[in-house]
Amino acid sequence: MVKLTVLYDQPADPAAFEKYYLETHIPEHGQQIPNVIKLEANKAVGDNPPFYRSADLYFENMASFQAALAHPIGQAAVADLDNFAKDRYKILITEMQPIKSLATVKA
Repeated sequence: MVKLTVLYDQPADPAAFEKYYLETHIPEHGQQIPNVIKLEANKAVGDNPPFYRSADLYFENMASFQAALAHPIGQAAVADLDNFAKDRYKILITEMQPIKSLATVKA
């Protein structure tokens, strides 16, 4: 499984960021990307977190991930990041490697 993580830095205007992110970016872009198995939108908690928000999009494999980004909807989603988070985000692409917990192994 492949996971695309978008890490959002603290926005200049949190209220404007939240409005656009929740009312436009996620429904019109994030939720429309083909091949996404699961989408998580996360908001940081605690004092002084290193990032404001993160989003995780899960894909079955690298081929389905690459097809999603090559699709016009995937390209539009990436381009839309600059509409509300210009120069305030980082993207991390990982290949998931699940590890059994010790509790599961001992049971």
